[in-house]
Amino acid sequence: MKALQVIHFGDIQDSLAYNEVSKPTVGPHDVLIEIKAAAINPIDKSIILGNLQSMLPIPLPSTIAYDLSGIIVEKGDQVSNFDIGDLVYARVPQEQMGTVAEYAVVLDKAVSKKPGNLSFEEAASIPLAGLTALQSLEHAGIKAKDKVLIHAGSGGVGSFAIQYAKAKGAYVYTTTSTKNVPWVKELGADRVIDYKTEDYKTIVKDADIVFDTLGKNYTLEAFQVVKQGGKVVSVVGPLDVESARMFGMAAYELPEDLAALSQAKEATYKFIFMHPNGSHLSEIKTMIEDEKIKPIIDKVYDFSESIEAFKHLATGRAKGKIVIKIS
Repeated sequence: MKALQVIHFGDIQDSLAYNEVSKPTVGPHDVLIEIKAAAINPIDKSIILGNLQSMLPIPLPSTIAYDLSGIIVEKGDQVSNFDIGDLVYARVPQEQMGTVAEYAVVLDKAVSKKPGNLSFEEAASIPLAGLTALQSLEHAGIKAKDKVLIHAGSGGVGSFAIQYAKAKGAYVYTTTSTKNVPWVKELGADRVIDYKTEDYKTIVKDADIVFDTLGKNYTLEAFQVVKQGGKVVSVVGPLDVESARMFGMAAYELPEDLAALSQAKEATYKFIFMHPNGSHLSEIKTMIEDEKIKPIIDKVYDFSESIEAFKHLATGRAKGKIVIKIS
């Protein structure tokens, strides 16, 4: 079968190549999916650059990407929750990475039937961003009337998180650039902050939850706008101690500046490492079918244009998700 693979780390144009690889074989708890569409994410760019080798090492060559939608064409003998012919979507586990390809094997617990009102391309755009938003906001205990700040509302995770938070009844602040303000408002955010002309720190006060999708100074600034006893969740900031232990970093301590700010506000800080979860995708499926959440797609590329799709991803200017149509 044909697959797009990382052949070495570095520049996108030189690091990716189409290769003929063996079709994967199913284990007892796996399903084999004929991939109809795949989506790509910032983590894929980091993998190509080699920035994650210390945390998520991969051998070379490796097929790239994690999000897919498609049709189950084979299943393991212990799989009882799916049938051959089911239309599904998934964020594949790390050890099964490789969705810019004609087929993928996926652990059945990571898979859900796709939303019936979405195309394959739309469904493929959901898993990683949707699971990241759901798991982050649910870890923070989001509830009706919470005030939530979501950074980068025009991005894949941000645009989903806005809709998810509104579906939960929260009041949502979000940040975006001037050109994206109108369409981010259409996602339902209550206060869209144009970061080019406004300082969000003077607008957001006593937030119950800050969802940090930008990292660096934004992680520290979260404690200026979160309420006393509030919660900061981040997908790009420093690891918290518990997460560091999970990666085998026994001597890790929270950075002093972050620890001091957290203590001063009596606020909790948590790094969220998203994990594949078919049950969570089923929850999202229901919300999409109930029209509480819609996919936001920037552009769909053909399989033959996959490298161009990754170049577009690298610009950081996508509004929503970048999708590759496999077949």
